[in-house]
Amino acid sequence: MILFASTEDNDLQTAVFAGGCFWCMEPPYDKLEGVVSTWVGYAGGHVDNPTYEQVSTGTTGHAEVVRILFDSRKIDYEDLLDVFWSNIDPTVKNRQFCDAGSQYRTAIFYENDEQRKLAEASKEKILKGGKVDTVHTEIVPLDRFWEAEDYHQDYYQNHPWRYKSYHALSGRERRLKEIWDK
Repeated sequence: MILFASTEDNDLQTAVFAGGCFWCMEPPYDKLEGVVSTWVGYAGGHVDNPTYEQVSTGTTGHAEVVRILFDSRKIDYEDLLDVFWSNIDPTVKNRQFCDAGSQYRTAIFYENDEQRKLAEASKEKILKGGKVDTVHTEIVPLDRFWEAEDYHQDYYQNHPWRYKSYHALSGRERRLKEIWDK
């Protein structure tokens, strides 16, 4: 589990989102100005120190997530929420693209009341936007974040050919265009 040490820089904050395969959720955030770092991991379940093999069974209650450390002077939580929504299919439950199971559900794990309010407002905005009729994305408190194994961190950078193949074959891009480019 990653714990962020307290810092005199109160502008550093974290956000945690589940959007299906965590390999695909890291790149959109890494390229944003104001994002200091990202980690992939697990949240929302009942097993301590879960492994990828355990989470993959769908029995731990955990979802694959990305945790983002960001400088709120340069980017705000609402901007991160916009990136989240544009990278998921909120219309399906316990599935994202080619990956099925509760470990691939979509969720916003809020860390405080302000994040909860902003997440709920963003969900309402999505529903009122007319592009989707149903949103299955959960908005739930973050209990703990468990860091995934090292080989999952920055997977898209460390294994570019494998990542590109998975990403291309997952159906992610096609489905995102169907939803958000209406």
